[in-house]
Amino acid sequence: QVQLVESGGGLVQPGGSLRLSCAASGGAFSNYAMGWFRQAPGKEREFVAAISWGAILTDYIDSAKGRFTISRDNAKNTVYLQMNSLKPEDTAVYYCAAKRATTVQAARSGYDFWGQGTQVTVSS
Repeated sequence: QVQLVESGGGLVQPGGSLRLSCAASGGAFSNYAMGWFRQAPGKEREFVAAISWGAILTDYIDSAKGRFTISRDNAKNTVYLQMNSLKPEDTAVYYCAAKRATTVQAARSGYDFWGQGTQVTVSS
């Protein structure tokens, strides 16, 4: 069983930056593909970014490409989401997720474990 705890959310002005962190415990972190998802009020949860085991592969939703960067530090059991040039439409609760993976993959679905989420609000 993997436990995931997100941090780093907050209120930021449009054009600003935030770095989200997700600390994992209780499992072999390096064996998991990791992902970030978000859910805005009144909307379904959506995929944002994913990274494979050894950070060989990454994948992003189109609206995040060029602005967000996902990374991981297996020594610290932590995955990050660096978010730059934030827009009001990025406002959402951001969730970290872990997926058991037997192949190298940056997955958009099929995640096994989820964190509680961290609120990101982009507003002037």
